Amino acid sequence: MRTVGLKTLKNRLSEYIRLVAAGETIIVTDRRRVVAEIVPPRPELQRLTADLFLAQGVREGWLRPAANPASGAPPRRPIVPFDQLMQELERDREDR
Repeated sequence: MRTVGLKTLKNRLSEYIRLVAAGETIIVTDRRRVVAEIVPPRPELQRLTADLFLAQGVREGWLRPAANPASGAPPRRPIVPFDQLMQELERDREDR
């Protein structure tokens, strides 16, 4: 973890961003007061950044990434069996 003053960060921003991309955390100070923390992106956010709308939602806080994104959607349970659904469809077609 490194600490950097705001003015130095502004003048050498690219260098500090490369450090963060490599996994380091940067603490930003303004007149010896901590004002920000620059951290590497969380792994679960990597796939969201591909979609700008989702990335904006996460940044603004109105969208939260899935707690376990690897699990996918839960399995669906049919409301009625397929055979029964097809029989109802045939009956509806006969009524026309």
